[in-house]
Amino acid sequence: MAGIVRSIEEWEAELGSRISALRKQRGMTQEELAQRANISRSSIKYLETGRGSSLASFVKVTRALELDGIFDQIFAVSTPISPLAILAEKRNRERR
Repeated sequence: MAGIVRSIEEWEAELGSRISALRKQRGMTQEELAQRANISRSSIKYLETGRGSSLASFVKVTRALELDGIFDQIFAVSTPISPLAILAEKRNRERR
């Protein structure tokens, strides 16, 4: 594994900072985001300051900020490739 490995605390701080920046960029207060995400303002505060948050709160906030599509990118399910399809493709290339 190349690169720097971040601790849990570093990830929480980084994600919180980014959530805070996006919220501000969209002109929202912590209260407005909390209402939109259906969580408490203190949950937003803890998330943004990197002092811990539940996964459920994080997901609710990403949904409220319309960022939940990122999960599809992160956890993309690849389509399994059939060994027979690989063999057929190889034979097609050999024929050319």
